[in-house]
Amino acid sequence: MTVRVERTFELDASPDEVWEFIADPGKRAQPISVVESFDIHDETHATWHISLPIPFVNRTIAVETEDTERDPPTHIEFVGRSRVLRVVGEHDLEAVDGGTRLRNRFTVEGKMPGVEQFFKRNLDDELDNLETAIREDAAIEN
Repeated sequence: MTVRVERTFELDASPDEVWEFIADPGKRAQPISVVESFDIHDETHATWHISLPIPFVNRTIAVETEDTERDPPTHIEFVGRSRVLRVVGEHDLEAVDGGTRLRNRFTVEGKMPGVEQFFKRNLDDELDNLETAIREDAAIEN
């Protein structure tokens, strides 16, 4: 089973400000609750160390992430791979009157029992965390 979620929200920040956040692998990882830590290798590669509260997973999992598409400041796609899951995240930015519309799409494919169920229950909350972090970052910048 594959879990997919899509959400669009509008932000009172310019596309360039939103791009600065969403194109930064560290800023993108930090609000995700299961990411315990992360290592930034360069502007397009990072390793997320995630902890999933599911059976048979009793240690941190390294997820190697890579930006696979970048079209500043309108589109970014990244792929994360590990022995437990594969995640694809896409972010499309569009200038709107007074701000930015950000469309987010995530697809998670689990390779172990329980992974998809966990993300099916929690992916929407993770997008809430991402939205809050972007809003807070944009407020600090202004």
